[in-house]
Amino acid sequence: MSEGQLLAWLRAPGTARGIHFSTREGGWRHHSYEELAADARRAAGRLVEAGVRRDDVVALALASGPAFVAAFFGALLTGAVPAPLAPEPTGRPATTGHRERMAALLDAARPRLVVGDAVPGGAGVRTLSVAELLAPGPEGPAPGEIAPSACALVQFTSGSSGPARGVRIGWEGLSANLAAIGDWLGVNSASIWASWLPIHHDMGLVGCLLGPVVAGNELWLMRPEDFVRRPLEHLRCFGERGASITATPAFGLDHVVRRVRPGQLDGLDLSGVKAMVVGAERMAPGLLDRFTALLAPHGFDRAALLPAYGLAEATLAVTGVRRGDGWRRRGPVVGCGTPLPGTTVRIVDERGRPLPDGAVGEIIVRGPSLGLGHLGDEDAGSRFVDGELRTGDAGFLAAGELYVQGRLGDSVKVRGTRVFAEDLEQSLREAGVLPRGAAVVLGDDPAGPVAVAVIEDDGGRRDPAADERVTHLLARGATGARTVVRVVPRGSIPWTSSGKPRRRALWHAYGAAPPDPTRT
Repeated sequence: MSEGQLLAWLRAPGTARGIHFSTREGGWRHHSYEELAADARRAAGRLVEAGVRRDDVVALALASGPAFVAAFFGALLTGAVPAPLAPEPTGRPATTGHRERMAALLDAARPRLVVGDAVPGGAGVRTLSVAELLAPGPEGPAPGEIAPSACALVQFTSGSSGPARGVRIGWEGLSANLAAIGDWLGVNSASIWASWLPIHHDMGLVGCLLGPVVAGNELWLMRPEDFVRRPLEHLRCFGERGASITATPAFGLDHVVRRVRPGQLDGLDLSGVKAMVVGAERMAPGLLDRFTALLAPHGFDRAALLPAYGLAEATLAVTGVRRGDGWRRRGPVVGCGTPLPGTTVRIVDERGRPLPDGAVGEIIVRGPSLGLGHLGDEDAGSRFVDGELRTGDAGFLAAGELYVQGRLGDSVKVRGTRVFAEDLEQSLREAGVLPRGAAVVLGDDPAGPVAVAVIEDDGGRRDPAADERVTHLLARGATGARTVVRVVPRGSIPWTSSGKPRRRALWHAYGAAPPDPTRT
């Protein structure tokens, strides 16, 4: 697959298949690939009129919808580089944090143009509204008429362990990853997908939008906020509309388990689900079991759950459980499968020396899907070294399968043993003492290692003894570290689009703050 093949659907788009977009009213609106291709060509014309040229970055601050598809492929037709950004939250004002992140991303991307109706932090950058993007007028360049940029797109990291960074993805890397994912999931011309993932995130963009589009597959695409309100509607895409492939972070499974009652599934046949990729964050074995228990009476096969590991710097997928194999666990850690074809994974210690099976160290990735580098990363400090990617993630290998423990930056050494925030969170949740919407952060201060549980205020309904239990279990899981419980205002814990807490931001806000003697 090449850039020509990635854009080939624009030359002879299908009239029957396309994308079903969820609507705010609760229904669906179908756009055929013929309609979407016409929109993309029209968008390309508007971008050219706005001064966009080959190699320019075009930032897309757009929600899931036909305008995003038009803007993304319209930018590619002009030889420009699309850079999807999180749009302003629907139905409520953008927070200060969102505006600051948007401003930082725009500063890093330095786009020629931003496409979107509300661009907080975009002062000084020319914007093009959706209405202007799709206004009638001459079409832009045809596929292949303008030589593509060496960079196919810029996608941003989630920012869970620090500021989000832009990753330059090349055409070869994008093509290689899409081909590997298609082979892994058994995609064919008749495949039907369903997704609710945000399309500015690598799993939603590469895995669940570009994959179906370039394959000409039918896609049922919900907006994330619609999934939050109506998770049962997502399941109906499989039980009533024939979808068989999807992907989700673990918090999507948790949301279904919490919000969908068994009786609501009556009449749904979920036996057709063949591949439900689970990635983006640490997953607890118990959650996979509860999700399976809820859906199994309606035909859902446990082996359809495919835990995987990937990251924006590798375009998307690195490893994945093969269809039909079933997932495995070692202790509290779920296996993320074996490397995709052409990709190799190794584990090294702090000095870069290879580690044997079972030993925890940094995950190093080599393969054709690696990005071209980070924006502004031309100097020293790059994580792309000698054709390999230093992921900053910790894990171990066992019988060729990768088990991911967490981010090295979200861990701390206590008495010579490395402790991971994800491990502590999981043990506290399994013990029933850490509420949803809480997070654990780790770090060192002048007095030594510290483990902090950050819990949002519930209006005084929380049992005071609960904090004591959290402190006790934190101390048991991080023996030798100082333990702190901080209760913060509701809504103050920041989260990434893939459901991970922004731990470094939390550490700087609460971990390093003076202890509250009533909560320590």
